[in-house]
Amino acid sequence: METHISCLFPEILAMIFSYLDVRDKGRVAQVCIAWRDASYHKSVWRGVEAKLHLRRANPSLFPSLQARGIRRVQILSLRRSLSYVIQGMPNIESLNLSGCYNLTDNGLGHAFVQEIPSLRVLNLSLCKQITDSSLGRIAQYLKNLEVLELGGCSNITNTGLLLIAWGLHRLKSLNLRSCRHVSDVGIGHLAGMTRSAAEGCLNLEYLTLQDCQKLTDLSLKHISKGLTKLRVLNLSFCGGISDAGMIHLSHMTSLWSLNLRSCDNISDTGTMHLAMGTLRLSGLDVSFCDKIGDQTLAYIAQGLYQLKSLSLCSCHISDDGINRMVRQMHELRTLNIGQCVRITDKGLELIADHLTQLVGIDLYGCTKITKRGLERITQLPCLKVLNLGLWQMTESEKKQWLFSPLFPQQQ
Repeated sequence: METHISCLFPEILAMIFSYLDVRDKGRVAQVCIAWRDASYHKSVWRGVEAKLHLRRANPSLFPSLQARGIRRVQILSLRRSLSYVIQGMPNIESLNLSGCYNLTDNGLGHAFVQEIPSLRVLNLSLCKQITDSSLGRIAQYLKNLEVLELGGCSNITNTGLLLIAWGLHRLKSLNLRSCRHVSDVGIGHLAGMTRSAAEGCLNLEYLTLQDCQKLTDLSLKHISKGLTKLRVLNLSFCGGISDAGMIHLSHMTSLWSLNLRSCDNISDTGTMHLAMGTLRLSGLDVSFCDKIGDQTLAYIAQGLYQLKSLSLCSCHISDDGINRMVRQMHELRTLNIGQCVRITDKGLELIADHLTQLVGIDLYGCTKITKRGLERITQLPCLKVLNLGLWQMTESEKKQWLFSPLFPQQQ
C-alpha cells in the first residue's frame, strides 16, 4: 500500500507545519482544503506575531487571525483607526505600534474606551505625538499591562509617570529612553515615594532610563528604596548621575545587570562603591566612561568577581589593570575592551591564560595588539566571537584571519 503525506492525521500535519516560518505557514494553507484546515490549528501559530499594514478595510482579516489563535500584532503602518484593531481582536495580548508617527492621543483615546484585561504588552516607541493624556487612558483601561515601551516618546512628563504609578501595578518592564522631560520626581512616583497619590510600580524588574538627562543621584535613591525587585537597570547616557549615586545601588541584591555606558561622572570611585556593596551583578557596562581606569579592574576583582559580562570600551585601562583582574574572574564569558588603546599583547596573553571560559571578546580599535597576541586569544577553548575591527593587518594576515572559523560573518 502506497503511503502519501495526505494520509497523515491533521494533528500530525499541524505538528509539521508548526516548524515552518510564518510565510511558509501561509503558503501551505493554499495547497488544499486538508492542509488549510491543518494549518489553521492554533498550535501552528503559537507565539506568532502578525505584522500588518492597516490601509483599507479587510473584513476577513481579524476573524482569520482569531481562528488561528494569533494574539500578538505589530502595526507597520496605521492609516485606519486604531479602534479597528482593538474591536477586531478583543483578546489581544501584545500590541506593537512602534514607529507609528501618526498615532495621536485622540486616536489612542478612541481605541481604549473600556478595559482590555488580556493586553500584557504595549509598544509605543517613537510614537512622538503621544503625551501624558494617553498614559491616563492606558493606566485606566490596561490594568494587566506587564510591558510598556515608551522609548523616544519625548512629550511624556512626570505627570505621565504619576498616572502609570497609579494604575499599572503589574508592570514588570518599562522603557523611558530619551524621555527628556522625566526627572527625579517622576522616578519617585514609579518607586512609590508619593504613596498618597500613587502606589507605584513596585513589581518592576526591567527599567530603561537611557538618555534621561534630568535624572540625578536622587533618582537612584528612589529606585534603591522602592524598586527592590529590579533586575535590569539601564542608565546609559545619564550625565546627571555620579559616583555618589552608586552607593544607593550597591545594596540592590536583586540587580543583575547595570548599564552605565557614557555616564561621564562615573569614575573608579563609583565602581568602588558598587564592589563594596552586596550586589550580585552578572553584567556591567561602563564603556566610554572617561574617568574609569585600572583601579576599577582591581575593585571588580575584589567585589564583582561573579560577573559574566563586562564592557570597558574606550576606558583608560592597560595591561596592568588586566593583570589585577583576570585571576579572580572565573565566571566571565564576554569581555568588551574595544578602543582601549593601551592594551597590548601582554594583556591578551593574561586574558588567554586566565579567562578560559570566554565566549566572546571585542578588540575593536586596540591598535597596539599584534598577531602574536591574537594567536593566543584564538586558542581559548570556548571562544566563538572575536571582533577585530580597525586592527591593522597585512594582506596575507587578512587572508589568514578571514577564513578563520571565528569570522563567519566575513566569509
